[in-house]
Amino acid sequence: MDFVDVVTSRKSVRDYQDKAVEEEKLEKILQAARLVPSWANKQCTRYIVIKEKKTIEELASTLIGWIKQAPIVIVACANPKDSGVHNNMDYYLVDVGISMEHLVLAATDQGLGTCWIGGFNEAKVKKTLQIPENIKVVALTPLGYPADLSMRSKLVRSASDAEKRKPIEDIVHKEKW
Repeated sequence: MDFVDVVTSRKSVRDYQDKAVEEEKLEKILQAARLVPSWANKQCTRYIVIKEKKTIEELASTLIGWIKQAPIVIVACANPKDSGVHNNMDYYLVDVGISMEHLVLAATDQGLGTCWIGGFNEAKVKKTLQIPENIKVVALTPLGYPADLSMRSKLVRSASDAEKRKPIEDIVHKEKW
Protein backbone atom coordinates (compact mmCIF):
# COMPACT_ATOMS: atom_id res chain seq x y z
CA MET A 1 0.00 0.00 0.00
CA ASP A 2 1.12 3.56 -0.64
CA PHE A 3 2.02 5.32 2.64
CA VAL A 4 -0.75 7.92 2.35
CA ASP A 5 -3.24 5.10 1.73
CA VAL A 6 -1.99 3.34 4.87
CA VAL A 7 -2.41 6.49 6.96
CA THR A 8 -5.81 7.26 5.46
CA SER A 9 -7.18 3.74 5.86
CA ARG A 10 -5.91 3.16 9.42
CA LYS A 11 -8.94 3.01 11.71
CA SER A 12 -9.65 1.78 15.22
CA VAL A 13 -10.99 -1.74 14.85
CA ARG A 14 -13.20 -3.17 17.59
CA ASP A 15 -14.57 -6.24 15.86
CA TYR A 16 -12.30 -9.06 14.70
CA GLN A 17 -12.58 -12.24 12.67
CA ASP A 18 -11.86 -15.55 14.34
CA LYS A 19 -8.74 -15.97 12.21
CA ALA A 20 -5.12 -16.36 13.25
CA VAL A 21 -2.54 -13.78 12.24
CA GLU A 22 0.29 -15.24 10.18
CA GLU A 23 3.67 -15.23 11.94
CA GLU A 24 5.31 -13.53 8.95
CA LYS A 25 2.90 -10.59 9.24
CA LEU A 26 3.38 -10.36 13.00
CA GLU A 27 7.15 -10.37 12.52
CA LYS A 28 6.98 -7.54 9.95
CA ILE A 29 4.83 -5.48 12.30
CA LEU A 30 7.16 -6.01 15.26
CA GLN A 31 10.20 -5.22 13.11
CA ALA A 32 8.60 -1.92 12.07
CA ALA A 33 8.07 -1.10 15.76
CA ARG A 34 11.66 -2.07 16.59
CA LEU A 35 13.26 0.23 14.01
CA VAL A 36 11.97 3.54 15.41
CA PRO A 37 14.09 6.41 16.68
CA SER A 38 14.25 6.84 20.46
CA TRP A 39 15.87 9.04 23.11
CA ALA A 40 19.65 8.67 22.67
CA ASN A 41 18.87 5.43 20.81
CA LYS A 42 18.29 3.73 24.19
CA GLN A 43 15.28 1.83 22.82
CA CYS A 44 13.21 1.72 26.02
CA THR A 45 10.13 0.19 24.40
CA ARG A 46 9.25 -3.43 25.10
CA TYR A 47 6.29 -5.41 23.80
CA ILE A 48 4.37 -8.32 25.22
CA VAL A 49 2.61 -10.33 22.49
CA ILE A 50 -0.31 -12.30 23.89
CA LYS A 51 -1.95 -15.08 21.90
CA GLU A 52 -3.19 -17.26 24.75
CA LYS A 53 -6.99 -16.90 24.80
CA LYS A 54 -7.18 -17.31 28.56
CA THR A 55 -4.78 -14.41 29.12
CA ILE A 56 -6.58 -12.23 26.56
CA GLU A 57 -9.88 -12.96 28.31
CA GLU A 58 -8.34 -12.08 31.67
CA LEU A 59 -7.12 -8.77 30.24
CA ALA A 60 -10.54 -8.15 28.69
CA SER A 61 -12.18 -8.56 32.09
CA THR A 62 -10.04 -5.72 33.48
CA LEU A 63 -10.15 -3.53 30.36
CA ILE A 64 -12.65 -3.60 27.56
CA GLY A 65 -14.62 -6.77 26.91
CA TRP A 66 -14.51 -6.63 23.12
CA ILE A 67 -10.72 -7.14 22.98
CA LYS A 68 -11.29 -10.83 23.69
CA GLN A 69 -12.37 -11.21 20.05
CA ALA A 70 -8.87 -10.43 18.82
CA PRO A 71 -6.45 -13.30 18.21
CA ILE A 72 -3.56 -11.20 19.58
CA VAL A 73 -3.19 -8.41 22.12
CA ILE A 74 0.04 -6.44 22.18
CA VAL A 75 1.06 -4.52 25.30
CA ALA A 76 3.56 -1.68 24.91
CA CYS A 77 5.79 -1.06 27.91
CA ALA A 78 8.89 0.96 28.78
CA ASN A 79 11.58 1.29 31.36
CA PRO A 80 11.65 5.05 32.01
CA LYS A 81 15.33 4.79 33.04
CA ASP A 82 16.12 3.77 29.45
CA SER A 83 14.87 7.11 28.17
CA GLY A 84 15.23 10.73 29.17
CA VAL A 85 13.46 13.75 30.63
CA HIS A 86 13.46 17.19 29.03
CA ASN A 87 11.38 20.23 30.03
CA ASN A 88 9.71 18.08 32.70
CA MET A 89 8.50 15.66 30.02
CA ASP A 90 9.17 11.95 30.31
CA TYR A 91 10.38 10.92 26.88
CA TYR A 92 9.66 7.21 27.38
CA LEU A 93 6.09 8.18 26.50
CA VAL A 94 7.28 9.71 23.22
CA ASP A 95 9.53 6.71 22.51
CA VAL A 96 6.66 4.26 23.01
CA GLY A 97 4.27 6.52 21.09
CA ILE A 98 6.52 6.55 18.04
CA SER A 99 6.97 2.80 18.22
CA MET A 100 3.24 2.13 18.64
CA GLU A 101 2.43 4.34 15.68
CA HIS A 102 4.87 2.37 13.53
CA LEU A 103 3.23 -0.82 14.81
CA VAL A 104 -0.35 0.22 14.02
CA LEU A 105 0.58 1.57 10.58
CA ALA A 106 2.54 -1.60 9.75
CA ALA A 107 -0.49 -3.64 10.85
CA THR A 108 -2.72 -1.60 8.55
CA ASP A 109 -0.27 -2.20 5.69
CA GLN A 110 -0.56 -5.95 6.35
CA GLY A 111 -4.38 -5.79 6.18
CA LEU A 112 -4.77 -6.10 9.95
CA GLY A 113 -6.72 -4.01 12.42
CA THR A 114 -5.67 -2.41 15.69
CA CYS A 115 -7.17 -0.11 18.31
CA TRP A 116 -4.81 1.98 20.41
CA ILE A 117 -5.95 1.63 24.02
CA GLY A 118 -4.62 4.13 26.52
CA GLY A 119 -7.29 3.93 29.21
CA PHE A 120 -6.61 0.97 31.47
CA ASN A 121 -5.77 0.01 35.02
CA GLU A 122 -1.99 -0.34 34.90
CA ALA A 123 -1.81 -2.26 38.19
CA LYS A 124 -4.23 -4.91 36.94
CA VAL A 125 -2.44 -5.27 33.60
CA LYS A 126 0.93 -5.54 35.38
CA LYS A 127 -0.45 -8.18 37.75
CA THR A 128 -2.02 -10.23 34.97
CA LEU A 129 1.16 -10.18 32.85
CA GLN A 130 3.69 -10.28 35.72
CA ILE A 131 5.31 -7.03 34.59
CA PRO A 132 8.09 -5.80 36.89
CA GLU A 133 7.37 -2.80 39.12
CA ASN A 134 9.92 -0.52 37.39
CA ILE A 135 8.31 -1.03 33.97
CA LYS A 136 5.50 1.27 32.82
CA VAL A 137 2.60 0.02 30.72
CA VAL A 138 1.90 2.74 28.16
CA ALA A 139 -0.61 1.31 25.67
CA LEU A 140 -2.28 -1.84 24.41
CA THR A 141 -3.73 -2.87 21.09
CA PRO A 142 -5.67 -5.85 19.88
CA LEU A 143 -4.37 -7.16 16.56
CA GLY A 144 -6.26 -9.20 14.02
CA TYR A 145 -8.27 -9.28 10.85
CA PRO A 146 -11.15 -6.80 10.92
CA ALA A 147 -14.60 -8.41 10.82
CA ASP A 148 -15.61 -5.80 8.24
CA LEU A 149 -13.85 -7.00 5.10
CA SER A 150 -15.43 -4.68 2.61
CA MET A 151 -12.83 -2.45 0.98
CA ARG A 152 -15.64 -0.18 -0.15
CA SER A 153 -16.78 0.37 3.43
CA LYS A 154 -13.17 1.04 4.48
CA LEU A 155 -12.86 3.73 1.81
CA VAL A 156 -16.25 5.23 2.65
CA ARG A 157 -15.26 5.35 6.33
CA SER A 158 -11.91 6.90 5.43
CA ALA A 159 -13.55 9.63 3.36
CA SER A 160 -16.17 10.38 6.00
CA ASP A 161 -13.58 10.33 8.81
CA ALA A 162 -11.39 12.73 6.84
CA GLU A 163 -14.31 15.16 6.80
CA LYS A 164 -14.57 14.85 10.60
CA ARG A 165 -10.93 15.88 11.04
CA LYS A 166 -10.07 19.50 11.63
CA PRO A 167 -9.01 21.35 8.49
CA ILE A 168 -5.27 21.71 7.98
CA GLU A 169 -5.56 25.47 8.52
CA ASP A 170 -6.75 24.82 12.10
CA ILE A 171 -3.79 22.66 13.05
CA VAL A 172 -0.84 24.13 11.13
CA HIS A 173 0.66 27.54 11.85
CA LYS A 174 3.34 29.01 9.60
CA GLU A 175 6.24 30.99 10.99
CA LYS A 176 4.35 32.02 14.16
CA TRP A 177 1.31 30.94 16.14
